[in-house]
Amino acid sequence: MADKKRIGIIGARGFVGGELLKLIKAHPKLELAYASSRQQAGTKIDGFDGAMFESLSPDEAAKRAANLVFLALPNGVAAPWVEVILKATPRTRFIDMSADYRFDDDWAYGLSELNREALRGAALIANPGCYATAAQLAIAPMVSRLCTPPAVFGVSGYSGAGTTPSPKNDPKMLKDNFMPYGLSGHMHEREIGHQLGTSVHFMPHVAAFFRGLSVTVNLGFKAPITVDELRALYAQGYAGETFVTVSDEAPQVRDIVNTFGARVGGFSLAEGGRRAVMICVLDNLLKGAASQAIQNLNLSFGFTENEGLQGAVA
Repeated sequence: MADKKRIGIIGARGFVGGELLKLIKAHPKLELAYASSRQQAGTKIDGFDGAMFESLSPDEAAKRAANLVFLALPNGVAAPWVEVILKATPRTRFIDMSADYRFDDDWAYGLSELNREALRGAALIANPGCYATAAQLAIAPMVSRLCTPPAVFGVSGYSGAGTTPSPKNDPKMLKDNFMPYGLSGHMHEREIGHQLGTSVHFMPHVAAFFRGLSVTVNLGFKAPITVDELRALYAQGYAGETFVTVSDEAPQVRDIVNTFGARVGGFSLAEGGRRAVMICVLDNLLKGAASQAIQNLNLSFGFTENEGLQGAVA
């Protein structure tokens, strides 16, 4: 056990925290240092031999000397944890699951398929948003050819709305329904545009399924392109990537639920090859959050990137 990395989770109550716990348990080079959750404090953590959820302050967490801390917190509250823990133990590494550091150049942006070298050995990592991951994977191979801002139509399962009750995660409100939200100025719209260096128009929706998401992306080009050229650019862009699959057919959410990868495809052309429609699907709780964080952890510590991520999860 001495050679395993000790991992802390702040905000372990939510869906993403639960997925992180499963992945830490399955990872041969990790052990759980603590899982902090005010709401679940004093209850047992499944699969961890009697370990209990705790309610820790930043000062208390700092004393527990984790090698890496996952911050699975709402937007806007990560900074005090980072400040206090780094002051006490400056070598602690962080992976923040919120949007707090995705625009901060001191933090490596954790979409490894597009930013791998910056993540190797990084101590401060901002994990991407779920929609932002899917949209970037759908757009990135074509970004240099764009003549108009991509339009991204997104649909997520209601787990993406978190555990705090709201109409967006209420199955009764979503039954036989399809709910738009955040139709202008969404955080992920700014995140996608910031990372790709191009304006993006993003239209998110939530549907009645629990997990997984799909983005349908409209791409306008400066010059016409053929279907074969389009396929070749995506195949080349993601050649050798363990967690991105390129398919001719338009991928569906059910194809990727409970898996660690994204699937990109569709390859529909219109207007004489000057416009394409591409689709990307992924599990919002895994490749959109927790398993992507484990990819980033592996790169941070110099492990094989897919360490602990073989196969699907139940």
